[in-house]
Order: sequence, then C-alpha cells, then structure tokens
Amino acid sequence: MNERIGELLVQKNLLTPEQLQQAKSEAQATGSRLGLQLTKMGMVEESDLAEFLSNQYGVPSITLDDFEIDPSVVALVPEDVAQKHTIIPVNRAGSTLIIATADPSNIFAIDDIKFITGYNVEAVVAAEEPIRRAIETYYDSSTSIEEAILDFDDEDYEVVSEDDGVDVDELAKATEDAPVVKLVNLILTDAIKKNASDIHIEPYEKDFRVRYRIDGVLYEVMRPPKKLRNPLTSRVKIMAELDIAERRLPQDGRIKLKMGRNKEMDYRVSSLPTLFGEKIVLRLLDKSNLQLDMTKLGFEEPQLGDFKKSIHLPFGMVLVTGPTGSGKTTTLYSALSELNKTSENISTAEDPVEFNLMGINQVQMRDEIGLNFASALRSFLRQDPDIIMVGEIRDYETAEIAIKAALTGHMVLSTLHTNDAPSTINRLLNMGIEPFLVASSVNCIVAQRLARQICLECAEPDNDVGAEELEAAGMTAEEAKSCKTTRGAGCSNCSDTGFKGRIAVYEVMELNETLREFVLNGASSAEIKREAIRGGMSTLRRSALNKVLEGQTTLSEVYRVSSADK
Repeated sequence: MNERIGELLVQKNLLTPEQLQQAKSEAQATGSRLGLQLTKMGMVEESDLAEFLSNQYGVPSITLDDFEIDPSVVALVPEDVAQKHTIIPVNRAGSTLIIATADPSNIFAIDDIKFITGYNVEAVVAAEEPIRRAIETYYDSSTSIEEAILDFDDEDYEVVSEDDGVDVDELAKATEDAPVVKLVNLILTDAIKKNASDIHIEPYEKDFRVRYRIDGVLYEVMRPPKKLRNPLTSRVKIMAELDIAERRLPQDGRIKLKMGRNKEMDYRVSSLPTLFGEKIVLRLLDKSNLQLDMTKLGFEEPQLGDFKKSIHLPFGMVLVTGPTGSGKTTTLYSALSELNKTSENISTAEDPVEFNLMGINQVQMRDEIGLNFASALRSFLRQDPDIIMVGEIRDYETAEIAIKAALTGHMVLSTLHTNDAPSTINRLLNMGIEPFLVASSVNCIVAQRLARQICLECAEPDNDVGAEELEAAGMTAEEAKSCKTTRGAGCSNCSDTGFKGRIAVYEVMELNETLREFVLNGASSAEIKREAIRGGMSTLRRSALNKVLEGQTTLSEVYRVSSADK
C-alpha cells in the first residue's frame, strides 16, 4: 500500500498521524507493506481497511476466507508472480480474469498479469494477510516433502561411520545434488507455512527424522531415508557457513532465506555431535511476526500497569524469568520498543542477537575472544548509557556489574532461568549477591510461560471439563460454576490440533517496601510469594486460569505451563 493511502486514512480519522508514523517505521524495519503493518499492529481492522480501499478506488471488496477458488483459475497465474505482487486470482468470466489485491492502485501488477495470461484483468480488494494465506494454500500442492523424497535413489548415498574417514569433497558434491537441495529448501519453507518456531533434524542408530515445534509442541513431519543423513545435515551446515569437516564439536551459524517480495527469514542454526551423527536444530526468526505491542502479549491490566511503571523508572533493574522458549526475549524487546526514544541511549548485550531493532545498539557476545556479558557490561558503562539490556545473568560477575549499574542511575533489563518470580530473589542470593543490594536495585520481576491458544475457527464448548476439575486446578467455586470451558475440535486451519498460536501467561512481582524488608531479612521464596499474593500479585497458575475463563486456552494447557499455588 502506498504512502498516499496512509495519508488518506489520517484524513478520514481512521488513523492518527502518530500511529501512521509508528507503522511506517515498523514497516520499514521489517520490510513489510504499510497496510499489513497497520493491521498487524491493530491500528486498523482488516475489514475496515478493505472497505476503505474499496470505496476509495471504486472496486468491490471480498472476504477471501469465505471464498472457494477453482484451482484451474489459480493455475493461470504463476506462483512467483502471485508472491511478487501479493495477489491471488479468484474467478474467470469469459476473457476477464478477476484478481484479489490489497493495493488496487498497483497498475504494474495488473499489466504484468494481463501480459502473462492474455486475459483482461479486473481487481477486487481483499486484506493482505488472507491473500498471503490463500497463496500458501492454493499454490502449496506443487511439490510435497513426500514427493521430494521419492526423487532419491538409495544407491546414490552411503552412510559414513565415525570411524570412516570423511571425504569432504565427495560430501560437498553430494550436498549440491538437486534432490538434496530441494529437500532442504522444502523443509525450511514448509516450517514457515506451518508456523513452526524450530526445526529438529535428528539422526539415530536405525532411523533419521525431522520434527517441527509448532506452538511449543514437537510434531514429527517426516522420516527421510537414513542414507541422506550426511548429505542433508552437511547441506544445512554449508548454508549456515559452518565447517562440514568438523563433526566432533558443536557449531553455531545463521541462514538468511529470501521469501518473495521484501521478506527475509532468518534461521539460527545449531549443530550438536550425538552418538549417531550430528543433530541440527534451526530456530526460525521471523521479524514480521515479532510482537512489540505490550498490550497484545497477554498481560492482564494490573500486571501491564506494574510492568510499565517499573520500566519507566529512572533507574533500577527489571528481570524477566522463565525457561528457554517462554517468550522472554519478546517481552524484553517490547519493553525496549516502549523505551526507544531519540533522547535515550540504549545498549544490549545478547547471545545471540535474534532481531535487529532500529535505534538500539546491539552487541553479539563472542566468548571465544573474551566478549562476554560481564565485559560488554563494563564497556557499556563507559558509553554514556541510559538503558542497558543484558541477555542473561548467568554468573556472579555479570550480576554484580548489572546491579551496580542499576544502583548508579541506569535502567537495567535482563533475564534469569527460574521457575517463578519469588524464587528469582534466592537465585541472585545464591550467586553471592548481598541481600541489601538485591533489595535496593530490583524494581520488578516477571515470570512467564507460553500457553497454546484455542483455534478460533473450530472452537466449541468443552463438556468434558466440569466444575470439580476447575476447582481442583485453583478456581473458586463461583468461577468454576460459571466458567464455560472451550476447546478446539481440530480443523485445516490448525492442522487438526485444536490450537493456533500462543499467548503469554505472566506473574508480575513489583518489589514494594514490604517485600524489600522480606528480602533484607532473608525470607524464603515461599514467604516472599505469600506476601506478594497478599499484596495483589496474580500468580502464573491464576493468570493461566484467567485465560481459561476468557475462553483463550484449555485446562490441559494450564497444567502444562504452571504449577499449583501452595
């Protein structure tokens, strides 16, 4: 969508100038179109934007999700053209082809399709995200992973054991074979289509499998022939610029894949030597899906208020805790986005840097040359900082420097691996930090988990969960009786899992004067937790149960992401 449309939305009071500027900045940073960015940030509803464009250009609008497209019509326009212009052909009437587009002013797209198809082209307006989904759906049948595997001849490849020498030249040649290249590319792109967060390529003694982590749960997607073990893993390593001859030590790298118009996907690659070969794990980093709006992360209103108040204090420390993959980085990035102003100098020490953020000085840790969190922190303090983010506090040295920075006029954000917010205090004390330093420096501790959301397309009442089960989980009797539990029946939209997407569950513990006294007096985690609950803290279990009451998740997810409050 062009700049003119943004200005017209402002003129029609559908958008404020500030919102337009913010959306433009985000669109430029992520390489996405302005219209898509506006709907992603919740500034304009997809239906409202489509209706506005329809009125503005005098063309009809359609809802693609309710529209069944004939595959013979889709076949008239090549996939690369549909991707390039973000259009989808929807119907054909005589010599006229009707296409759905999010930008009816794009005459280049219409001329291009006229030339390729030989049809007269008429445009209708649809929202951009449904167009992208339709492109993935209707063009997805071209090549499947199963078909790609059939291209392999088992005799072409031979498994090399650890005791055998590795002919690097032969292995490199094997990785350039068309079937290997095609299979790896399919694995990478199929993971994007399935909204996976990680890809696991795993060798075993008599087997070889590929799994995707979708909404926090691993699903097996294929079992390639075992003879592909070395060519396939080596192909990934070559793409990530790793040493294919080194199979005894772990290695880390990165793959950048161009996906159509103005979109790139980053994969963080990690190889690990196992008993029967190298296991490869790829973490998908899609900046266009990075949620930086704190109001949409899953915070409840009181929690969001406490968190925002803590990060806007002139100095002190805010800690985000939880296991790997619980969304800590997204929460920290959303806080940095909130604090990112031209008047502030923000520096981050990360391992690794997952997303590039405009206006923030991000430093990648390199332990092999002595650049670790502690040394980076020391350097930051000589760089006239206002706000510092440390990827993780792992040891006494890093904790000590971070706390001293928080006590000398800087806002410090960081993460720790603990089970809940109260136990974070004891973790810092166990590292060797004095209680008076913890009590005077820490403003707020946030614990979080990611729960799977019920698929909106197939949500239905869950009659199998009764009031007794809800009470046993921690609801009050009144809540349990009034709660109408929901579940996903399973549909094509959620790959029959009943879940689509995830939402964060938070526990926000703001350190008031009473809690600071508890810390100074050496109180246990249980005592600190009881006092925090008396002061109004909503625990992880309580927050997860609230999501059940709101119909966003299920009781099984509550048990998966939280433990009972004692």
